[in-house]
Amino acid sequence: MAGNELEILSTIIKKRRSVSWAKMNGQLIPDAQINQLLELAHWAPTHGRTEPWKFLVYAGEARKTFGKSHADLYWQHTPEDKRQQATYDKLLRNTDLASHLVIAIMKRGDNPKIPQIEEVAAASAAIQNILLGAEALGISSLWSTGGLTHSHVLKEHLQLHPDDIVMGLLFLGYTNEPAKDGIRNSPYAEKVEWM
Repeated sequence: MAGNELEILSTIIKKRRSVSWAKMNGQLIPDAQINQLLELAHWAPTHGRTEPWKFLVYAGEARKTFGKSHADLYWQHTPEDKRQQATYDKLLRNTDLASHLVIAIMKRGDNPKIPQIEEVAAASAAIQNILLGAEALGISSLWSTGGLTHSHVLKEHLQLHPDDIVMGLLFLGYTNEPAKDGIRNSPYAEKVEWM
């Protein structure tokens, strides 16, 4: 049984691909499946059981409302000589074809003994659980750090604590595009040294 489980997990990991929000088709994911993915996130490894993740889920009209807010924040907080209408339009429309948008946050715990990098690693593991669960359910996903993701502007807009970190925007939906083959720059063995 264990060998079969490893084979299934290996297939899911190796098949997972990022799918651009522009290639999603607007088909809706049942909210129950989104909740399944968020429950998987909750089982990520976490030092001291701090569970330093938080997810803001935007569905329906809330997706478009966030897209408009994100675009407006970009426009208001970008110097006039650096603003680009194309970037504004992209931020305004990038939620149109996704079923759900999930903002993934590293919510810093109050235990100063846990280094920040361990909280970031735990939140990243939670995100990976979502991405792998999405692949298993046939859901397309994109972990994006575009727009104002890493800006204090978005953090303040979301009313986060200064020590919290927006880890990314997770676009979830479906696509009609065929899955691409996986590519790695070098074999895994070149990144491993046995002692």
